[in-house]
Amino acid sequence: MSTTKNILLVGVGGQGTITASKILSNGLVAHGYDVKMAEIHGMSQRGGSVVSQVRYGEEVHSPVIDKGDADIIVAFEMMEALRWLGHLKPTGKMVINNYQLPSVRINSGIDSYPQNILERIREKANTTVIDASDIAKSLGNRRTMNVVLLGALIKSMALEDLNWEEIIRENVKEAFVDINIQALSAGMKEI
Repeated sequence: MSTTKNILLVGVGGQGTITASKILSNGLVAHGYDVKMAEIHGMSQRGGSVVSQVRYGEEVHSPVIDKGDADIIVAFEMMEALRWLGHLKPTGKMVINNYQLPSVRINSGIDSYPQNILERIREKANTTVIDASDIAKSLGNRRTMNVVLLGALIKSMALEDLNWEEIIRENVKEAFVDINIQALSAGMKEI
């Protein structure tokens, strides 16, 4: 085991951000890492921002990731990627789902969706963009988008040697195990 690694998973309520972070955390714990996880729900049931902070390593004292300390940010939604970009290390990685989910304020015309998000992020960070929602849809269940993104995260952090199939089996309802294993594999192939 090495130094502490910092992962931010950011998205919008209902996208499965917290479920993905729990699967990740449970898998890391099962493989001997000390793991701390914190969640922030900003009106998540109404489409608000959701953030999970996962820190793992030999010994972790706090779940909080300060600005400029994230090794990787996995954004389930593009505007959230832009919102949390300041938390990424200069040498960090950004994995972004090519997906827009406008907020209530944007849908009501009060605010407008930011333009050129991917270009703005690519200027500042090592960025990989995947169409996780399209991949999940092609697998037959759009709700597995979060596990597609988890697969991309696992590959990006070189954690693919852990037994993720077993971890999925232990953390997902039996009826959804196979589709989630497929989603995880599809996400890994995108990196």
